[in-house]
Amino acid sequence: MTYSRGSAAYGRGAKAYARVGVESGVMSADPHQLIVMLFDGAQAAVRAARIHMQAGHTAEKGKSISKALDIINNGLAAALDQEKGGAIAERLASLYDYIARLLLTANLRNDEESLDQAERLLEDIASAWREIGQQQSA
Repeated sequence: MTYSRGSAAYGRGAKAYARVGVESGVMSADPHQLIVMLFDGAQAAVRAARIHMQAGHTAEKGKSISKALDIINNGLAAALDQEKGGAIAERLASLYDYIARLLLTANLRNDEESLDQAERLLEDIASAWREIGQQQSA
C-alpha cells in the first residue's frame, strides 16, 4: 500500500469515527444540547467557507455555505416553536432569515464582510444558548 492510499484509508476511517461520535452525541443529547450542536455545526461551516473563500476555492466555499444554510434553515429555524416561543421565536426566525441572506450574499459576491457579520450573529445567539444551558445545569 502506498502512502497516499494509506492516508486516504486513514482519512475515511477518521471521518467514520467522527461521524459515529457525532451520532452518539446527538442520540444522547437533550433538546438544548442539540441546538448548541447545530450552532457549532453552522459556525464550523462558516469558518470553512471563509478559508475556502480566501484560498479561492469557489466550489468548496459554496459547499460550506450550503451546509451552514442547511443547518440554519432546516435545523435552527425549523426547531422554533412559534406557539410556545411567541415573540422570541418570531424574532429568532427573522434573525435566522437575515443570517441566511448574509450567507447568500457572501457566496454570490465573495463578500467576506457578510460572512463575518453572519458569523458574529451566530456566535451571539450561540453564546446566549450556552449561557442558558449553564444556568439550567447550576
